[in-house]
Amino acid sequence: MDHIDRKILELLKKNARMPVKTIAEEVFLSSPAVSSRIEHMESSGLIEGYHAHLSAEKLNMQIKAFINVDIDPVQKPVFYPYVESVPNVVECNCITGDYSMLLTVYFHTTQELDQFINQLQRFGKTRTQIVFSTPVEHRGISVDEVPIEAGDGKTMSSADQGS
Repeated sequence: MDHIDRKILELLKKNARMPVKTIAEEVFLSSPAVSSRIEHMESSGLIEGYHAHLSAEKLNMQIKAFINVDIDPVQKPVFYPYVESVPNVVECNCITGDYSMLLTVYFHTTQELDQFINQLQRFGKTRTQIVFSTPVEHRGISVDEVPIEAGDGKTMSSADQGS
């Protein structure tokens, strides 16, 4: 990855629907060159997809919560399909610490959240934190921290580049 790829990623992160022509103008390359770079980043798995960011508030999903669940490892084959089938679960992470799972969920009401927690408790102990506000929204991985490959195949950090 070079500084041009990094700039392309920054632009796509801000607006995944930005036209290739506009990106090309920003990075001073031709549209086919930019398309080729984007295709390479997609095929290599660096770009995993493009997503619409939906407003939970506009969808009346007023309750955001983090739920820790302590699951016996033998229950994971049943637990994973269950949480994947619940559309209110937007993320499930296997974690270290006192609990084995961390779920991020959205619900319309606390009553719905309570019902879901009751269902989760068949898998183990839970601990729930309801979010009051989110001062920093999910913003993805910073491309500023991605090493840049020098022309000789070596990588340089941001500090090496003087930025």
